[in-house]
Amino acid sequence: MSGMGQGSFVLTNPTVVALFHHLLLVVDLGYVIFFAFVLVGAAAATKHLFSFNLSEVGLGEFRQRAYLRFAFGGLWLIDGLLQFQPSMPLGLANQVIRPSAQGAPGWLDSLVRLGVGVWNNHPVAFAAGVTWLQIGIGLGLIVSNGRLSRLLGGVSAVYAFGIWVLGNSMGGVFQSTSSLLFGWPGATLFYCVAGVWLAVGTDYFERQFSKVTLRVLSILFLLGAVLQTLPSRGFWLGGNNNALVTMTHSMTQTAQPQWLATTVRSAGDLAGRMGGGFNIIVVMWMVLSAWGLWVSFARQWRWPVLVAAIGSMLFWVVAQDTALFGGLATDVNSLPPLALLLLCASPRLVHSPPLDRRLSVEMRSLTGSVLAAFALSMVTISLLAMSLAPFSANETSWFLAANGQPAPANGAAFRFALTDQFGHPYHLGEHPGFTTVMAALDPRCNTDCPLMADQILQARALLSGGAKVDFVAIAANPYHESVSNLRQFIAQHGLRGVANFYFVTGPLSTLKSVWFNYGIEVSMKRTDRMSIHSDYFYFVDPALRLKWVVADNPLASWAGQHSGAQEIVQLLHGMGVE
Repeated sequence: MSGMGQGSFVLTNPTVVALFHHLLLVVDLGYVIFFAFVLVGAAAATKHLFSFNLSEVGLGEFRQRAYLRFAFGGLWLIDGLLQFQPSMPLGLANQVIRPSAQGAPGWLDSLVRLGVGVWNNHPVAFAAGVTWLQIGIGLGLIVSNGRLSRLLGGVSAVYAFGIWVLGNSMGGVFQSTSSLLFGWPGATLFYCVAGVWLAVGTDYFERQFSKVTLRVLSILFLLGAVLQTLPSRGFWLGGNNNALVTMTHSMTQTAQPQWLATTVRSAGDLAGRMGGGFNIIVVMWMVLSAWGLWVSFARQWRWPVLVAAIGSMLFWVVAQDTALFGGLATDVNSLPPLALLLLCASPRLVHSPPLDRRLSVEMRSLTGSVLAAFALSMVTISLLAMSLAPFSANETSWFLAANGQPAPANGAAFRFALTDQFGHPYHLGEHPGFTTVMAALDPRCNTDCPLMADQILQARALLSGGAKVDFVAIAANPYHESVSNLRQFIAQHGLRGVANFYFVTGPLSTLKSVWFNYGIEVSMKRTDRMSIHSDYFYFVDPALRLKWVVADNPLASWAGQHSGAQEIVQLLHGMGVE
């Protein structure tokens, strides 16, 4: 056991948040602006700057398509702005994506785990990339009516489908609690549908969009009604056992406006009091919407669209609590995009004339081309950054969140002479020109010490074979400090093959002197299984000067271990060790 005096891990760690905002608002934004100006210059040089959005197809754009662009472009903008929340880098993968895979089949769970692992190794890079990508898609869809809107429609469809699979675990379709009220079949599936329609040819869109979309959503509502009637969903129960009561009381624990929390809790309590009666109303709404949407295109009915859309927005509030609060909201949840898709597909819009344009042709083209350049720049820079991130060194974000910044030191290192795992004498700095990384490890520990040992193993693997560095572990157990104890720990945790690794021990009086001079607190009674001791890494240069004292509260996660090892390597690189 270890970690005495260590700080706590928080998702909004100031250091990580500062890194996130710097990458987002300084580095990436700088690239976006530069590339946007390049695109604007290219458009001006090729005389396309004043012809943007003026194609015959664009000027005659079907009204439903224009509404669909504006609606889902706006949603993408909102989603992008939500990504600015400071907890996104460290919280999104583990607290939003990973829980969504609960109950998923093995193949899907493996895919989600892979996505979580890739994100967690580069959380700041991906959080910044996703932010600008979504803002770029949204802005581009809003300002472009021609080929660029089709391109961005395709990009948004592919990206939304990826999120639906890896980020939403296919909308919870495999979960036993799936319900249209609680987010099934996933918000991003509606984004994907909208993107596909925006990517297809305008002629096909005009002929098929309304009819096909309304029929598909009709089937969706019918399936939702079936799910809603299943006893396992818990909507037929009364009192606090009702699924809606449980969900609403859970959601309103997050920080949000009081009026909203009161409204949501009241709706849940009403469902609990009515029990099955409330669920009958919900099921009837879904069945009525399903039937009405199926026949609405042929009969040119508007009321099924309104009934389905208004009901969706009502349940967005009372069943989904708007999904905008809590610090990790990534979108507005599933019901608003469903409602917007319904309204855009309304049969009454099929024969509507194109939208009137209030701006002059010149102004519309100029402003559109400049904004489109920025949108395309955001999308391009984001996709490039996220594609390259997995091939770069892992970030130290998780380590910094758990431990803060390393503390620089500039004093003489305490010199000692002890015995290594081979029974040979070892003294600090015995290899001239070598840097030394030291830590206190308890050979009987089964909590933090194995994690720190794994960081040493990984860090050594990241360095070149000829790196001039010694890794030294100092025994931190007053009752189990024999050479055989050290060998057992080394064998158990795969440290035998680590070049220049020494696990050292000696007389208890000598060990206590080393502990004292390096500020290592060790506490243990003879009856204890293992000691409680401070977790630090000490970096000593070849001149035996102490350069860094690094607190290490090791995280057991894969990304946490990679992050800790990368921090060690970066500090060694700074000391000239390659």
